[in-house]
Amino acid sequence: MSPPQLYIQLHAQLSQWIQPKDKRHLVGFAENVAAILQSESGCLSRWLSYLSHRDCKARSHMERLSYFAHNPKITPEIFYAPLVRQFLKAWEGMSILLTLDTSMLWDQYCLIAVCFVWGGRSFPLAQKVMEHGSATVGYEDYQCVLEMALAVLPPNCQVILLADRGFEHGELIRWLQAQSWSWAIRAKSDLKITLANGQTRHVSELLPPTDEAYLFSDITILKDIQCHLATANVSLAGEPWAVISEEPASLQTFKLYGCRFGGIEPHFKDYKSAGFEIIRSKLRNDEALSCLLMLLAAATIIAISLAVIVITQNRLAFLDWHGQRGLSFFQLGLRELKQLCYQRLPLPTLVNLPRCNPPPAYASRKKKERIDTRIEFSKVTVFLS
Repeated sequence: MSPPQLYIQLHAQLSQWIQPKDKRHLVGFAENVAAILQSESGCLSRWLSYLSHRDCKARSHMERLSYFAHNPKITPEIFYAPLVRQFLKAWEGMSILLTLDTSMLWDQYCLIAVCFVWGGRSFPLAQKVMEHGSATVGYEDYQCVLEMALAVLPPNCQVILLADRGFEHGELIRWLQAQSWSWAIRAKSDLKITLANGQTRHVSELLPPTDEAYLFSDITILKDIQCHLATANVSLAGEPWAVISEEPASLQTFKLYGCRFGGIEPHFKDYKSAGFEIIRSKLRNDEALSCLLMLLAAATIIAISLAVIVITQNRLAFLDWHGQRGLSFFQLGLRELKQLCYQRLPLPTLVNLPRCNPPPAYASRKKKERIDTRIEFSKVTVFLS
């Protein structure tokens, strides 16, 4: 059987940017990514139908796929970083938003990811899986992920990093300061804050009454880090918020930090249930899972690129029945790929991420109202230095 057209065309395009020493590795990479895109699964056995051109029995296929996933020469630096650099080429000198977060797999493995927030969702710049029974990790566990993300970013970008309260680490903030990155991190309730007047309080003592917000300037945390603090207590949020930031505290601090939820959480959901169903994967090895997630991330970027082409060619109405964009770029790209394969049309030339940030998708008026919800505070108190 001759190789499928999707694999041939994908291999031809990827070979422009990905150039491993052993060309056979790129063949396997392109085959696997093509199989992921068509099967929409992170489960290796689901790929077999799309690898039948090799004329192998199922067991031989699985052994070859397992060997690929465990091969130490299949690294993000060689296979994924060049793809991301090409995809983000147009963003040189732009302001970008990144998120740092973790997600658990089977309560045994922890996925650490730095993602690029775009179009109301996100896609990974760098990620790592480690065998760890908790979503809370130390700086030494994720420093390499930060370094990998830094290596793929276009030059001269103004970066803002958002992170949850498990990342209020002095080493992280000092690293961000060394890179001249801005940041906004949610603070734990027991974090000690030294106020501008010299008093020391825990964050829990600086939370406002319901429907109010406190803005603190020029505070000190973690011994010597100068920053600002914004706290809010809104019943809609379910619990009080406390956000430390390099930028002066304002009500926009909460809006900025809120972008983390719409960015990385849906991305993890795409990995687990809404897209690739990685929870069905039989792999139980941190290095093999890291390789698998790299393949899924490459498939995600390709799907987003196809969706950008659909939007550019004004063909959204042929794939999305909503009056506006109701599908994420990821889901839209997967639908476009299915249509191309069904109609036996060639894979278009993949495009770079456009130099803009479109609004998030919403599939219903209720979802739109939730996205557009504006929170009003009954009182805002500013504590100046």
